[in-house]
Amino acid sequence: MRRRLINSTLAVVLVVIAVFGVSLVIVETRTISSSAQESVDSEAVRLVSIVDSRLLGGDHISAKVLVEQINQTRYARIEIPGRPVVQIGERPTGSVIRGKAKGEEGETVIVEEPRSSVTREVGRTLLIIGAVALLAVIAAVLLAVRQANKLASPLTDLAETAERLGSGDPRPRHKRYAVPELDRVADVLDSSAERIARMLTAERRLAADASHQLRTPLTALSMRLEEISATDDLDTVKEEAMVALAQVERLTDVVERLLTNARDPRTGSAVAFDLDEVVKQQIEEWRPAYRSAGRAIVCSGRQGMRAVGTPGAVAQVLAALIENSLMHGGGTVALRTRVTGNQAVIEVTDEGPGVPADLGARIFERTISGRNSTGIGLAVARDLAEADGGRLELLQQQPPVFALFLSREAVTRKAPKSPERPVR
Repeated sequence: MRRRLINSTLAVVLVVIAVFGVSLVIVETRTISSSAQESVDSEAVRLVSIVDSRLLGGDHISAKVLVEQINQTRYARIEIPGRPVVQIGERPTGSVIRGKAKGEEGETVIVEEPRSSVTREVGRTLLIIGAVALLAVIAAVLLAVRQANKLASPLTDLAETAERLGSGDPRPRHKRYAVPELDRVADVLDSSAERIARMLTAERRLAADASHQLRTPLTALSMRLEEISATDDLDTVKEEAMVALAQVERLTDVVERLLTNARDPRTGSAVAFDLDEVVKQQIEEWRPAYRSAGRAIVCSGRQGMRAVGTPGAVAQVLAALIENSLMHGGGTVALRTRVTGNQAVIEVTDEGPGVPADLGARIFERTISGRNSTGIGLAVARDLAEADGGRLELLQQQPPVFALFLSREAVTRKAPKSPERPVR
């Protein structure tokens, strides 16, 4: 591209120089020739006027007297009737420029100048024009090189940026080149890089969330299937199969919610539901795991509350908190339900060492974990809680107390009817 820009610029300059240079040479040559002819004619007229004045005054006419009246490079011939011819200077040979004038006394003055003087003047003019043309070509080449670099380098950078985008590196460069068209392309590439980065982040987040949220239901389902395979009691098999079907439904709900959030995180499906059923379902689901670990999980607090949210999401939040207590906590895990204002609160606490003091509120950030875990569970739990208008908070670090706040269902009470007035 650089070579094409330089060649095209140089070609344009050469065409311009050729057109205007040739025209200028022709004009200057004619001007110089005309000026030389006019100078010779003027010299002849001036010389004939001098001869007229001397003839009228009766003065002697000779070459010695008139030699100072004519240019040293020119030749003059004065023809006076009845007198000898007067010649001034050396008569040139070859091509000459001739000027002729007649006086009032009948004399004739002829002035000649070698055409070589005009040729030398034209040569000097051509040399000056050629030097200027050469300077113009050099300046044009330098300008073309500079302009080619100014255009080619940004295009190379943009090509590298596009190649990086294609290779999976979506970092925007935010580099501009002071060329509106190229800056527009750079803006588009940076915007595309940011969109690709957001898409990749969303995909990675979806994969991480999916692996984390599906792990617990799959583990519970695996435990139920193991119970079925280890027993011969038909009633136990039926009971465990019903629980396994419930786990499958929960897996389906988790997958659907993950896909819904991936398409539009603002999409919610909050409904009024019985909070006791969700809490009871989670306790029954996790009791075998706690029993295997030699620990207990209990529930207390207010009953009969109805909250507004997505039952599946609330179940996933509680599962994340219960699993977190199982992995990092100790002793008995307690779920307590209570009411504060117009909100229903579910607290999850255990008897373990709690959240390290250096973590604090950062415990809900992704990749933040105190004990070599993924650091995704609590972050996902908070996102699920906030998706339906709730919130998840750490009320106390030692011992740990996590609280899930949900809006309560508005209960509309009917106003008592006013007593009817007797009809008279």
